[in-house]
Amino acid sequence: MEEYYKIRRLPPYVFEQVNKLKAAARARGADIIDLGMGNPDLPTPTSIVDKLCEVVRDPRTHRYSASRGIAGLRKAQANYYARRFGVKLNPDTQVVATLGSKEGFANMAQAITAPGDVVLCPNPTYPIHSFGFIMSGGVVRSIPVEPDDKFIPALERAVQHSIPKPVAMILSYPSNPTACLASLDFYKDVVAFARKHEIIILSDLAYAEIYFDDTPPPSVLQVPGAMDVTVEFTSMSKTFSMPGWRMGFAVGNERLIAALARVKSYLDYGAFTPIQVAATSALNSNGGEIEEVREIYKRRRNVLVDSFSRAGWDVPPPPATMFAWSPIPEKFRHLGSLEFSKLLLEKADVAVAPGVGFGEHGDEYVRIALVENEHRIRQAARNIKRFLASDPSEGNVVPLAASR
Repeated sequence: MEEYYKIRRLPPYVFEQVNKLKAAARARGADIIDLGMGNPDLPTPTSIVDKLCEVVRDPRTHRYSASRGIAGLRKAQANYYARRFGVKLNPDTQVVATLGSKEGFANMAQAITAPGDVVLCPNPTYPIHSFGFIMSGGVVRSIPVEPDDKFIPALERAVQHSIPKPVAMILSYPSNPTACLASLDFYKDVVAFARKHEIIILSDLAYAEIYFDDTPPPSVLQVPGAMDVTVEFTSMSKTFSMPGWRMGFAVGNERLIAALARVKSYLDYGAFTPIQVAATSALNSNGGEIEEVREIYKRRRNVLVDSFSRAGWDVPPPPATMFAWSPIPEKFRHLGSLEFSKLLLEKADVAVAPGVGFGEHGDEYVRIALVENEHRIRQAARNIKRFLASDPSEGNVVPLAASR
């Protein structure tokens, strides 16, 4: 049976191969320590849950909601940007609530992409950044992830060698999966480049509040003139431990926001109203929950880096996000990230995300998510220490179950 055109453009989902092996191992009774999917394990703060329960009892909130988000929620997001970044937004024309930042990216791609349009996208990066445009008929050209002095020259080459000229570029800092951070000076250079070449900037700022030093990550919208060419996406999934609530935002240029809102108006009626009201109360809170979440991830990061290092695997400490982006240990690097991830799952009962799932330039890395508690992270390190001390190529790895 012939596959449909859009399906043919999508490669097999790399993470699904690891997920199937993970499910099979659990079915056999294996205790898998899952550091693969970035699925926060922390509970949503009680105050947010209580607000949801309060509002859901009102039958008037059970009707269709507003596709672009209720007025109070959009105003709360605008106020957050004013407090956090000093950026002024009109909640009526420059803010749209999305069903998570992933849906916002995908529908923005639908809104602005014509068949054959070229989009500049980091490699490696979060899959929806590229595949949202591929599904919309666009063509993706890779650009670097590191926000260093090679970035703008790479953009120049991409524009020079792309026919037709690129319509948009993706930025993602703090980066998923690499955890790279960008400075305001870097954003100034990118905005100047985008304005010069009339290229749209789509910025993913989902990890704005998960950082581990004293300098909060900036927003590209802080740059004068950025509003002319930029839409930025944020999410409440990690900041407030609300992944299943599917609550995110797109903010920025009025024309682009209007295009996104128009596409969304044909596709959904917005999130369930009680969810939007609870999200509003979270955004309007004093931020204490955010600081607590940040500290938990920081402690887990420190435990991961320390315990894995003592196990024989040096993991660079991420400055932000809930992920470590780690080179595969040298003696396994020839396997590539997918085969190494399968081996780690089979021999050490530890699941990680293969770097190739984020782009071919990630194939010498794996992404390790901080989604297990400190005890489980140390347990993963003990499993890995035993695994690294053996030589799987000679077949002398004893299954964990037999060694307990």
